[in-house]
Formats: sequence, structure tokens, C-alpha cells
Amino acid sequence: MESRRRSRDSHNKKQSLLSIAAIFLILIHGADSFYLPGVAPEDFQKGDLLKVKVNKLTSTKTQLPYSYYTLPYCRPEKIVDSAENLGEVLRGDRIENSPYVFKMREPQMCNIACRIILDAKTTKELKEKINDEYRVNMILDNLPLVVPIQRLDQESYAYQLGFHVGLKGQYSGSKEEKYFIHNHLSFTVKYHKDLETEAARIVGFEVKPYSVKHEYEGKWDKKTRLTTCDPHSKHTVANSNSPQEVEDKKEIIFTYDVDFQKSDVKWASRWDAYLLIGDDQIHWFSIVNSLMIVLFLSGMVAMIMLRTLYRDISKYNELETQEEAQEETGWKLVHGDVFRPPSNSDLLCVYVGTGVQFLGMLLVTMIFALLGFLSPSNRGGLMTALLLLWVFMGLFAGYASARLYKMFKGTEWRKIALRTAVMFPASVSAIFFVLNILIWGQKSSGAVPFGTMFALVFLWFGISVPLVFVGSYVGFRKPAIDDPVKTNKIPRQIPEQPWYMDPAFSILIGGILPFGAVFIELFFILTSIWLNQFYYIFGFLFLVFCILIVTCAEITIVLCYFQLCSEDYLWWWRSYLTSGSSALYLFLYATFYFFTKLEITKLVSGVLYFGYMLIAAYAFFVLTGTIGFYACFWFTRLIYSSVKID
Repeated sequence: MESRRRSRDSHNKKQSLLSIAAIFLILIHGADSFYLPGVAPEDFQKGDLLKVKVNKLTSTKTQLPYSYYTLPYCRPEKIVDSAENLGEVLRGDRIENSPYVFKMREPQMCNIACRIILDAKTTKELKEKINDEYRVNMILDNLPLVVPIQRLDQESYAYQLGFHVGLKGQYSGSKEEKYFIHNHLSFTVKYHKDLETEAARIVGFEVKPYSVKHEYEGKWDKKTRLTTCDPHSKHTVANSNSPQEVEDKKEIIFTYDVDFQKSDVKWASRWDAYLLIGDDQIHWFSIVNSLMIVLFLSGMVAMIMLRTLYRDISKYNELETQEEAQEETGWKLVHGDVFRPPSNSDLLCVYVGTGVQFLGMLLVTMIFALLGFLSPSNRGGLMTALLLLWVFMGLFAGYASARLYKMFKGTEWRKIALRTAVMFPASVSAIFFVLNILIWGQKSSGAVPFGTMFALVFLWFGISVPLVFVGSYVGFRKPAIDDPVKTNKIPRQIPEQPWYMDPAFSILIGGILPFGAVFIELFFILTSIWLNQFYYIFGFLFLVFCILIVTCAEITIVLCYFQLCSEDYLWWWRSYLTSGSSALYLFLYATFYFFTKLEITKLVSGVLYFGYMLIAAYAFFVLTGTIGFYACFWFTRLIYSSVKID
């Protein structure tokens, strides 16, 4: 028995060491380079079939995604939808197969995909999509299609996700603007060849789109040879001066080329080019600058608070005579009222519990993101992780709200558990449902299907609500938190406050610093969401999040201290609203971003933007408010337990 136990312990230690080693490998090399089961790179031999998949059509002008086949593009014999996770469905991704099939390392020229004749309906749809600057997204071996654009320095390339459906402009001296479709695609597949074997791995997928009015002799059939696209001449299409116009009853022939280029980029680094879509130097400089300013301010606040509090506590504890005690001023005077339960205490418990749920969700999500499990290569992974973690963090939400509720002498824990489980999700769901109806009205693929709606409702009522009740039950069974001082039966009258201690003024001032800690990072987050760019610097995001927590805590403690020194003991709600007011600045910044960076003109798209940003601001309010509340809660208990109270 003893030998078996030692063998089992040795095996467990080996497993733990392997797990630690795996984490370090991921941290050093990234998730792509660590071959977990099911995500290993795919090796292709010469002649292997490469199947291109198509994704949604996207536009930064409308923010409404559409399925690829809503336009009259070439279709395969049977359209097959790829299995998508919850996050992909909510993002509006619709991944399907396509007629574009290549053979590995076998170039093809002037392949005819199909021929279509436009009618009035398809002509109108194409013109609308071109006018709204829609882009076509494709995928090969989990790599998104990009268009390389040479930078001004002529030495490097920038990459744009997807290619435009077409373009609009004047042609042949005509003053009338016409619409032209990109009907010829010149693909470039980059591969990295293994030195020991003939196998190769795909490390790049690029395209150069062209608009070409194809011509041919005789009647059209499957063997027709195009005079505008000769396989023996690689430059015929690129040099064509006759673009394909989009008009009713026009004939459009879709063609494509495929070229294969050997690359020195290894499979583990193949996403590097995609993640350099933005200006990296500005991003790094801005983040470091923001961190330095906030750290400096936080250091000053912490130093001032420590010195001032130490002097106050020493002074109060040195008072000996009754006359000296009667002449007391400052925060000690309100010790008999400072822990009096606030008005609407039940609502405060609900908001605090929801904030704990948010805090836990974000912390765990960022840890997974830092380890590389939520990289952009895992489409929809971030959204799925956020939803699932929100559901499971309901356990902590119920526990936190019940503990606070019992401290306020509450007795009906089931009522507070139900409100914690339902109130915030219900308000967000109501906004989301209205927005989803608008998206349905536009026939966009961004509309959440009924099956996904049912899955979300199941996650909410089938998992989250029971977990909140379990957490509330456990929290309510715990002994109530005792106050460090006794509360008087009769409330003390609050003296008239100076103008700068007015609740509205101090609350609005308190939200500036937390917002200042995140507003630069917020710019890049909004850009990644609304301008279809990748966000990947989760290390910096985690640092900014930590700075946000510290800043919310410190600014709330400072303003709470000034409030108590003014003999105003109503700190419960004000501590929550002080740091929570940063959400107001977030929404104002989102409004500024809308008018300065986005080109949204349609009413529905504008409503979608402000609807989603309202949800984001509401969530930010709950998160930052909870951080400020707990900081102030800890602070008041600490200082009142440090002085002698007769």
C-alpha cells in the first residue's frame, strides 16, 4: 500500500511539473507554437486539396454583417455550414464552403469560377454593398484573407482584412459615377516547407482583387476560352483597362488565379503579420505613457493618505480628558452613524454582487488570454469565454450579495438572490432583444438565431440562476459581519456641506481618474470592435486593468475620507457612485469616437452602436462601482477599529 501511494504521489508530481512546463511554453512561445491535442498544424503534401471557406460580408459604415451568399457570387454544388461556437454566432460569423479549391503548390491561372447574368434585384444589392464599402472575408487553414498594401516607406506592407466587393467612380471620361465589381481574384498562398520532409504548412493567405470585363469568342459554354484572361500570360488581367460594370442584365464572369510562394515564416509565427495591422509604436507609447501617469498619481494619493491617517489616529488616541473629547472634530464624530444601513440597501447588495460577478469574469478571462488560449486564431473564443465565465461566476455574485444583505440585518435571502440573478441580465437582455429585432429587420447575419437565443436563456436560467441561489445560501449561513463600532439609535444631523463636497460634484470628479487610466486603451478596444481589427495585447490590457482597480480604490478612499471629515456619514452609495461615475465618461468618449472616427450614417447602425455602448458603459459602472465600494468598506472598518471609542 505504501509503495502504491508513493508511486501515485510521484505520478501526480510529474503531471504537475508537466502542466507548469506547458504553461511556461505557452507564455514564451505563444499558444500557436504549443501543439495541444486538436490544434496541431496541418501538413500538406504537393497536390493536396486546399478548400477555401467564405465568411460574412462586413462594413465599418453599417456595422451590419451579411452572409457571403446574399450576393450573387459563385456557389458550390452544395453549401455546407461550418460548425460555429457561441461566440462566432453572436459576432455574426457565417462560415461556409466555396467553389474555390486549390491544389497545394500547383499554380493555376485564369480559372473560371462561374458566369452570372445580373437582374434588377441582384444589381441593386451589389450597388448597395459597394456603396456601403462592404468587404468579402475568406478563410484558408484558419487564416483570414488579407489584402497587402504597401506602406509609404515602401519597405513594408500593411494588411487589410478581406477585399472590397467593388468600387465606385467615373470611367472613360463620363461624369456619372458607376459601380464596378471585383470579379477576378489573384490569390497568393504562402507556405513554409519542412527541411526534412516534403510537407508544407500554410503561413499566409493574400489576394489582389481586380475588376475585369471578360470577353470571349462565340457562344458561352464550359469550354469557352476567355480572350481577356490567357493562362499563358500572367499580366493580362492586371493590365486590363476595361472594368466590369454593375448594371441590370450585365454578364459577369468570375475568375481567379492561385500562386504559391515559399516563405521563411514558421507556422508558429504566421499570425504576426495579421497582428501588425495597426500602428504598433503609437500603441506601445500611449500605453506606457498612461501607465506612468496613473502610477505617479496613485503613488501620490497613497502617500498623502497614509501620512494624514496616521496623524489623525495618533491625535484621537491621545485625547484623555472629557473636555478634549467634546472638542473633537473630523471623522471620529460620526462613529455612531457611519455603519448605519443606507437607504435602498437591497439594491446596493444586488449591484455589489453583480460587480463581483463581473470582476471574477474579467480576471479569469484575462488570465486565459495571457496564456494564449484566446488568441485571434480562436475565432469567437473570447466571446464564448466571457459568457461562460459570467454564468459560473454567479456563485460568487450570490455569496457577495447575501453576505452584505445579512450585515444590513436582512432576513429574506431568497429575494435578494433572485434580484441578483435577474436584475442586470434582464435589463441587458431587454436592450439586446430590441437591437436584435432591428438587425432582423435589416436581414443581417448578425441577428442571433432562435436556437442561440434558447441557449443563452438556458445558460441564464439553467445554470446562472441556480448558482446565484447556491452562493446566496452559503453566504447567508455565514455569521454576519460585525461592525467595529456601535450604531446610535437616533441618526446624527449632517451639517451644511461646502460646495465642493456636494454629492453630485464629488461623484463626477471621482470618475475622472479611473477613466483616465483606461481611455487610451479604450481607443484601441473600440477600434478593434468597430473597425474590424485584431486586439491582441492582453498583457498591456491586464496591466491597465490592475491600474484601474488601484485607481478606483484610491480615489474612492480619498473622497470618502474628505466626506467623513465633513461629518457626512452617508458613504455607502456615494462610494459606489464615485468610481462608478467613470462609466459616464466612457459613454461620452464613445459618443466622441462615433462622430470623429466612424463613418456610420444609417439610423439603424447608429442605434446599434449606442445600444451596445450603453450596455458596455452599464457593465463598466457596475464593475468600477463595486471596486470603489469594497475599497471604502475596508477603509472605514480599518480606521474606526483603530481608534478608541468610549
